[in-house]
Amino acid sequence: MRLMAIIMIFVATSVAWVILASSVMWRSENLDNSLRQRVERLWGTAQRQVAPRAYASELQQTKTTRVDDKGKPSTTLQEHVVQRSVPFSDSDVAVALNLDYRRKGLLWYSTYRVQFDGTYQLQPEVCGTNAVMFVFTFPADGAVYDAFALYVGTTLVENVTIAHGAIACPVALNTPAGTAVRVKYASQGMAEWWYDFGEGVKQVRDFKLTMQTDFAAVDFPENSIAPTSKTPTAAGWLLTWQYQNLLTGVRIGMRLPERLNPGPWVGRVTLAAPVALFFFLFLTLIFTTLRKIRLHPMHYLFLSASFFVFHLLLAYLVDHVSVHTAMAISSVVSLFLVISYMRIVAGARFALLEIGLAQVVYLVLFSYSFFLRGYTGLVITVMAVATLALVMQLTARLDWYAVFRGNPDRQS
Repeated sequence: MRLMAIIMIFVATSVAWVILASSVMWRSENLDNSLRQRVERLWGTAQRQVAPRAYASELQQTKTTRVDDKGKPSTTLQEHVVQRSVPFSDSDVAVALNLDYRRKGLLWYSTYRVQFDGTYQLQPEVCGTNAVMFVFTFPADGAVYDAFALYVGTTLVENVTIAHGAIACPVALNTPAGTAVRVKYASQGMAEWWYDFGEGVKQVRDFKLTMQTDFAAVDFPENSIAPTSKTPTAAGWLLTWQYQNLLTGVRIGMRLPERLNPGPWVGRVTLAAPVALFFFLFLTLIFTTLRKIRLHPMHYLFLSASFFVFHLLLAYLVDHVSVHTAMAISSVVSLFLVISYMRIVAGARFALLEIGLAQVVYLVLFSYSFFLRGYTGLVITVMAVATLALVMQLTARLDWYAVFRGNPDRQS
């Protein structure tokens, strides 16, 4: 009956953890959309810089033949302007990304500042004409573009007109070497930055893009091209994409590293808490059995409640302090409750050595394992195997028949 009561306490505490975790995740996920929109309004969205295009206007004539009611044919000559896309003979783009996190509620957002500097070479021989129209489209609607400059050759274009998020500038190719068009701006966005060659498969000649980051955790999104070279710097990476004749339908992209989000992290730790409590209660049963210490189910109830206090404090402290500070405060409070209580129940030595050490391992270190992305499952598995090995060694000579017969000297 006593074992059944302990199991019921464990189940009830686990249900409380599920409710708490659901509350934390609901707070995080329910507010994510509204908070993300607020950050986007203040900072900007993911930016997708489409490669500029150039086109030449050509006058074409079309003959249309019609037959009247009497069967007499008549020919009409119509003239219309056709825009023919022309390629760049050389493209040299430099991008600098500076990470700058923003926090709203329980979530961190990966915002960044970007400096863009692109030079595009137009040659009469490649373009097949001496006059083209250069069109540059900005990467995001509603974004802020500071320090904008447009150069045609060495001449700064003072007045530019923006229509539908793009600027158009006529370029005269007066020399065989052609004319370079340079575009510069500084802006800001969130989560991802892209350089898009345009819709469909494109042929790109003599293209080079260098990207300077001030973060080391670079990540390339799906359907993006990996850099041709990577050079580590003091702050991050210098990435280079360089091609002589590229035929591709994919893009160059960078996903900014994400910071640990307190809300979802606390939710995952809380959902896994029953596993930690199971290890702790199991070891407590073993220790008290070996030490011939009798604990009532109410003792287990208070121990379980002290475990629950850790996650309850953690869930609401992360709203106000860093997750590591919240972890430290919650750990100290929970350890104080358990050790001070068991000191009175079973003595200071047992409270500090067996119970206190078990709580540090199965509550504090167990929770810290969730900081190790990709290794949490392995850490918990190692803890489970180590616990099994320890219990097997400690109980190898234990008379389990006497324990389960209910001998008062052997009961826990």
